[in-house]
Amino acid sequence: MRLATWNVNSIKARLDAVLAWIDEAAPDVLALQEIKCVGDSFPELEFKSRGYHTLVAGQKSYNGVALLSRHPFKDPVIGLDGDPSDEQARYVEATVEGVRVASIYLPNGNPIGTEKFNYKMSWMDRLQARAKILLENGMPTALMGDFNVIPEPEDCYNPSAWRNDALFQAETRAKFRALCWLGFYDAYRSVRPRAPSAFTFWDYQGGAWQKDHGIRIDHILLSATALDRLSDVDIDRRPRGQPKASDHTPIWCEISDTSPAPRL
Repeated sequence: MRLATWNVNSIKARLDAVLAWIDEAAPDVLALQEIKCVGDSFPELEFKSRGYHTLVAGQKSYNGVALLSRHPFKDPVIGLDGDPSDEQARYVEATVEGVRVASIYLPNGNPIGTEKFNYKMSWMDRLQARAKILLENGMPTALMGDFNVIPEPEDCYNPSAWRNDALFQAETRAKFRALCWLGFYDAYRSVRPRAPSAFTFWDYQGGAWQKDHGIRIDHILLSATALDRLSDVDIDRRPRGQPKASDHTPIWCEISDTSPAPRL
């Protein structure tokens, strides 16, 4: 089973690029972030014609996440518990062929010292609470998406340039590590621990793409039961170099088939 994630920065603006990529890469499951549309406006027919089921948590003009799958979804969950007032569309989760998958668009949090950073911290706490439940269930699980977290200095081109950014704050990285310490593993670093320039995002400004001034903020976190079945993982840089590209690029992993697991 090939799992992938991609922050497309508007599905309407990037639809042709996404369709071309799935035609070539053929993911079994694709997690999308920043689709920037409500569910009724999501291009479901275009994906259905390629054999994909869709599960969408949309929001007009902002945020929005989705899952595409070649297999039917079971037991879908939209949104995170813990804050009934939170109306931002940032989380969707379901079971596909015995694997629990989630598409995550974690808040950016900038500028630090504001309610936006506080929201990021509380959202990460809610995600950790959900992740703990998923691990207790025992089902192979993949948390995929734009985490807006630079885990380590080697995950950015110039750590000093990100010293005052919410993506690289000590509090942010500590909460990310706490999520991993629950029992999740960074799929990319599990296979490629020392790969240089392993970036998934390059800003549109300052020639970041041309200079390879990137950061790694899009992640696939696997439970131990999923990690045991991991055979390969990689970042596909090619879409970022195309005209009118998203500022993110896809990351994917391969896991072997799993037996059916209990329903949540």
